[in-house]
Amino acid sequence: MNALHEIAAAPQTVRLKFEIGARTLLTVRRSLVRVPLTLAEARSGLAPVLPSLDRHADGYSLTSLPEDQMPALAAQAGGMLPFVRQRYTRYFLDFAGNYDGWFASLSSNARQGLRRKAKKIAAASGGALDVRRFRTPGELAAFHPVARTISATTYQERLLASGLPEDAGFLATMRDIAAAGQVRAWLLYIGGEPAAYLYCPIHGDTVIYAYVGHDPKFNDWSPGAVLQLEAMQDLFGEAHFAAFDFTEGEGQHKRQFATGGVACVDLLLLRPTLANRAVMAALGGFNGAVALAKQAVQRAGLAGLAKRLRRGG
Repeated sequence: MNALHEIAAAPQTVRLKFEIGARTLLTVRRSLVRVPLTLAEARSGLAPVLPSLDRHADGYSLTSLPEDQMPALAAQAGGMLPFVRQRYTRYFLDFAGNYDGWFASLSSNARQGLRRKAKKIAAASGGALDVRRFRTPGELAAFHPVARTISATTYQERLLASGLPEDAGFLATMRDIAAAGQVRAWLLYIGGEPAAYLYCPIHGDTVIYAYVGHDPKFNDWSPGAVLQLEAMQDLFGEAHFAAFDFTEGEGQHKRQFATGGVACVDLLLLRPTLANRAVMAALGGFNGAVALAKQAVQRAGLAGLAKRLRRGG
């Protein structure tokens, strides 16, 4: 197999979660070598070469591995135990063409819905959308505290601990990539109040969907979708980028805006120890039980209620 890039073999502590929706009930720690694939790598058809393991490491954690590469990679790993943590489509948007052509490619229902939502928000903001754009270090310094106030209200932060960071390391990196022109950020205000934010670093010619959120009191307004549409228009207008990477995980908005996707898995490859076999059996049994319960809830027509409960709404 061909190596896409050199992968650091230093293991890291990874928490394997027993979770229901956004709620984590239990975690088990394992020392794993992370092998994250970028969008370009996932699309390339080339599989990563696994580095040798430190003798204290429990195995590997691969993310965004194209599903059709899994058998060959598991064979490369010899007798290690494969375990699929999740399956998803890694969605992306190609910036080929122009904004009008891309928007016209969306379904008529999607176009009408987005226009209606944007019109409603604009009416509440004096007749025009109040979208503010940020890219320089000074602009990002003004963006961050406002975005943090939004992030603190979101379920991403309350339940997933994945809100916009505020530590010194993140702020320093934000300033550095802003000075290099490698970040774009947006805020949407509704009636003078900050309602949604989007923060996107840039790797090469790819824009990364890194941090996003909206104040839940504006849920009925769909501010995130409207802000995403404005961001796409800006990025198409720059004509500098090849793709927008929606990163791991599913989502209606990702499917709606994407022009393509790669069927991927997040894969564990663990040493065949008794402890690792026990962890995999427990995770597999727990995930299977959660899946059955989810099917039962959906058949009973309670999916909406369950979603609200998971988010604490």
